[in-house]
Order: sequence, then C-alpha cells, then structure tokens
Amino acid sequence: MHRFSFHAHQMPASAPLGNPRRPPLIAMPDSTDSHEHVKPFVYETPEGKALHFTISEIQSRMQTQRPDALDLDYTRTMMAVLLFNSAPENLAMIGLGGGSLAKFCHRHLPNTRIKVVEINPHVIALRDEFGIPPDDDRFKVRRGDGAAYVRAAPYRVDVLMVDGFDNEGQPPDLCSQRFYDDCHDALQPDGILVVNLHAWNEGYEVCIDRINRSFRNEVLVVDARNCSNGIVFACKGALLPRFNPSALRKRVQFDQQTWDELKPAFSKVESALMKQFKGLAPEDQGHC
Repeated sequence: MHRFSFHAHQMPASAPLGNPRRPPLIAMPDSTDSHEHVKPFVYETPEGKALHFTISEIQSRMQTQRPDALDLDYTRTMMAVLLFNSAPENLAMIGLGGGSLAKFCHRHLPNTRIKVVEINPHVIALRDEFGIPPDDDRFKVRRGDGAAYVRAAPYRVDVLMVDGFDNEGQPPDLCSQRFYDDCHDALQPDGILVVNLHAWNEGYEVCIDRINRSFRNEVLVVDARNCSNGIVFACKGALLPRFNPSALRKRVQFDQQTWDELKPAFSKVESALMKQFKGLAPEDQGHC
C-alpha cells in the first residue's frame, strides 16, 4: 500500500483522476460482508487503474499499456529481493492487492512456484479487473489469513513477501513478534523476507525491532523514494553473502524499459547495504 498526503479531494499529480468506477470520487467504501471485510473500489483513468480502500491511499496501481509493470516505487524496491535470490524455487506473498508484485513475478520468474495468500474476498474478486493470471500448476491465489499461513506453512519458501494492508492499515496480526518469528520459520535456510511498512506509522520502529529480533539482526531497512514506505529485507542466515546482482543479470531477462525503471530502486538498496556493512561486501558482488 502507498499513502499520499493532500488537501480535500485533490489527488497528487502522480495519480491523475478520471471518472471513478465505483463508488463516486467523494464516497468511501461503506459496506462490509459478513466477515467484516471492506470492499475496495477501482479508480480508472486513461493511463491506468488503481485499487483503493480510501481515496487517500492507493493499494495498487496498474498501467493500461503495461499491465505487468511495477508502477509504484515501493513495489520496485521490494523486487530488489532478486538481488539476494534471483531464482527462487518457491515464493510466497501475503497480500494480493491489485496483483502488481504477483503479476511481475509470474512474468519474469517462469521457473518459480508462486503462492499468494489474501484474506479479503472482495480483493480476490477483482483479480480479472487487474489482469492477474488464472491459477495453474505454478501460480495460485488462495483466500486465507496470512498470519495463519506462515504459522503452519505447508512447505518452506525461498522468498516471502509481505505487503498486507486493509482499510485501517497493517493488521496487528501481520506485524506481531509471533508473526515475524513464524516468517523466519517458514523460510528455507538463507531464505529472504521482504516487508512493506508504513514509515509514518507510529509502530514503524517497533516492527523493525521485532524483525531484527526474529532474524538476529540480519536486516536491511530501505526507504522507498517517496519516504512514506519503509522496505525491510531480512535473511534467515547471513544477509550480505546473499547479495549477488551479477547472478540477477544472468538469470532474469528484463527488457530495457523494465531495467530502467528498476535500477534506481535496486541501486538504492545496494547503497544502503554497502553503507550498513561499511565495505565488508564480497569482492565479486558486482553492481546493479
């Protein structure tokens, strides 16, 4: 999720408004199902469409001409997880939203088995609206509680991506000490967790402390370009030796436009890592 600050009902220039699909612009989601899951709404412009719970917060945004591209900066930063593991065998996601991360991974990681867990049935119901691929042997979207999933994970994964928000922000069950402990246990040895946090949330530092505790301080925190999101990378093992941008360039064939979009975020992660470890990086690490 990405949060904007603005006055009244004026959206920032980076998110131009058109005619809203449902409900009207000034209306907020006003209904819940029997399980108290708020219905999101879709806001569509000539350039694309966005998923919202409230008009001030974008859950996901998709370009009409490039539906599999990552349109929000924080999602590009999260995908820098590929710098630590460019070819995961199993990848799990907590939170579907408009499917930006899921679609990107489905397209660019053809040999990876992907499972997405989303608790809100109204979000899953919009998967066709955002061009999320149908389930098949290697890609599955399942309705479920993300905290319960990692607590009883059916198999360990190489990469775990957590981007789970509802209309009130990040659910407490997805940022507790127990949850991060369970995330650690759900990973393969040397597995990588990447978490999207709201940097403006009063519990931001608490969440980072909890992740550090669960992962024995093998943690890197990177602010997304807009600085409203903090992206946390954590390794079940030593984080620094996992950093290998050279392997990413060899294994993943991005088109030039995708590389150009990802490079600023990837370079920011590299810079943060080098600063944190103060020149202790492996000699053969390469550069983004």
